[in-house]
Amino acid sequence: MRKNTIVMVGIAVVFGLLAVFVAQGWLNYQAELSRRVVAPKEKPVATRTIVIAAGPLRFGTHVNPDNLREVVWPNEALPAGTFGSIDEVMSGGKRIVLASIEKNEPILRSKITGPGQKATLSAVIQDGMRAVTIRVNDVEGVGGFVLPGDHVDVLLTRQQERTNGTNDVVIQNARVLAVDQLADDAADRPTVVKAVTVEVDTIGAQKIALASSLGNLSLMLRRAGEQVTDATRRVSTADLTETEVIQRAPEAKRFAKVSVTRGTNKQEYNVASEEAEWRQSADEQAAARR
Repeated sequence: MRKNTIVMVGIAVVFGLLAVFVAQGWLNYQAELSRRVVAPKEKPVATRTIVIAAGPLRFGTHVNPDNLREVVWPNEALPAGTFGSIDEVMSGGKRIVLASIEKNEPILRSKITGPGQKATLSAVIQDGMRAVTIRVNDVEGVGGFVLPGDHVDVLLTRQQERTNGTNDVVIQNARVLAVDQLADDAADRPTVVKAVTVEVDTIGAQKIALASSLGNLSLMLRRAGEQVTDATRRVSTADLTETEVIQRAPEAKRFAKVSVTRGTNKQEYNVASEEAEWRQSADEQAAARR
């Protein structure tokens, strides 16, 4: 009897160990299967070598191997006009920076001169465009806040008689190439200048040349990144009798005060209002009644 018990216990232990090994193998197989299904294989990313700036490069800087380096770049995000090697950049002669290039920014053909070319203003002008200079002063030049790289509108003011004057928008959204002899688009210090050079097409250059002989030209500085051209009209002396009210843009959020009373305790909270329209001010309401 004792011998049979020992045999049965041994058989149970063997089957138990076998069951453990089988279960462990099945669990490992399921885990591997889950990894194959959940985690798809990553596709290899196609890359190529391009040249980037090893440090900030400003207008007029001579390009040399010391301020360049090569990196691997994904083909899908490759900008147009890059160089494949430093030797390619330096081949053919010296090159000079035409537009500011920041550290780790790709070196583009549009931002440096061709081999052996000088960093003159003519190298910055885009295809089909022309450069024309406008004489300004501290007022007509927006107090010196117009800098290379900004965009401006050009205004013409004519006054035939003391009580009869007109103002027209001659050009919209013209890119500023230079102020006086400064063409560095990284300049950020306001400077009162006597001349501003802008980039326009041939017709635009003709308009500015004609307008300068008819009256005074002045500049309007546009908001950075704004590309919209407005529908304009001639403003005359008669329009000065009409009062123009400058309205501020509505605030992004409005809040209303809510009072909550719990027993004898009263608390006030500021909560965002769901109303899309807000009441006019007291002055606007009074004007509406009139």
